[in-house]
Amino acid sequence: MPLAASPAPRRALVVVNPTAGTARPQLLAEVVERCRARLDSVTVHRTTHRGSATEAVRAAHTPGGGPAPDLVVAVGGDGTVREVVQGLLAVHHRHSPAPAGAPGGASGPGGASAPGPGALAVVPAGTGNSDYRMLWADAPWAASLEAVLTGDGSRARRRRIDVGLLAETGELVLLGACSGLIAEGLITARAITVPGRERYARALPEAAAAFTPYPGRVTVDGSVLHEGATVLANVGGGRYRGGQYLILPHSELDDGLLDVCVVGAEVAAADVPHLARAGLLHERPGVVHGRGRRIVVERLDGRPLRFEHDGELQRLSFTSMTVQVLPGVLPVWGAATKEVTRVHTQGAVPLGGLAAS
Repeated sequence: MPLAASPAPRRALVVVNPTAGTARPQLLAEVVERCRARLDSVTVHRTTHRGSATEAVRAAHTPGGGPAPDLVVAVGGDGTVREVVQGLLAVHHRHSPAPAGAPGGASGPGGASAPGPGALAVVPAGTGNSDYRMLWADAPWAASLEAVLTGDGSRARRRRIDVGLLAETGELVLLGACSGLIAEGLITARAITVPGRERYARALPEAAAAFTPYPGRVTVDGSVLHEGATVLANVGGGRYRGGQYLILPHSELDDGLLDVCVVGAEVAAADVPHLARAGLLHERPGVVHGRGRRIVVERLDGRPLRFEHDGELQRLSFTSMTVQVLPGVLPVWGAATKEVTRVHTQGAVPLGGLAAS
């Protein structure tokens, strides 16, 4: 759902994770230089601990603390982006009008209007960088950032997209949440030292070779989509995981719904990495897709469900994960044209960026 207009931003908060895979000092210097050349003010925050990015975004939007940023640039990987989104959505909640007599809402102390959240822009500096691909396909980050800073409507648009809410923890899900194989791949990746997307490209096949499907059930808006042996169940969000594995080829970011892909045991786990990377996974028998507002993924043998969201393994003892949609709550900058994922026997070919409608 596009916003009424996409004026160029004037004030930016740049949030950088210095420990992200490719967040070198020269990258931050270039990002800040580009922002300062175009904007009225630029503030830089270097994260120091888990949750630091969320704290910085919330503080920057505190009523009475000076002009709030209308742009928040996340420099890091998918985990950094997720923390920034947590902060932006906290601001959104504070800014949204509350019913009469309810606490919170759009007014700050003394009735002063609280600033709305700045729009998210992403500079990829992590391992998979799937969030960046979700918004910009494979456009160079310098070109996409310049389009945002200049408000170039032919290359960039500001819009509001959907976000998921993980009911068990209250955490937000931007890119996607996945049980089974993709979560196991994160564990395997810890022992692999190569940088960028190659790290997960090596980890997932290794994890798949030793993976055993689990007894599972997936329910979409109360109707059972799948029950039986399960390799993975991915709820999102973004079309790609790990920046390269096409799991949800038809997912839209602003349709008010969540997509889910379930891979049953009819597909050998060892075949999933190649099929997903080639854009062929959705064609195989045993792979089902659904779409809805509330999606529940369960493990049926009483053992904990291993799952991740936004590239972060969840160390929980839950036997299920429940994701519900928050429609159109997150302002973001992305490409001006829709990404058309053309799937054929030679693989998936991304064309362009995010939908303009």
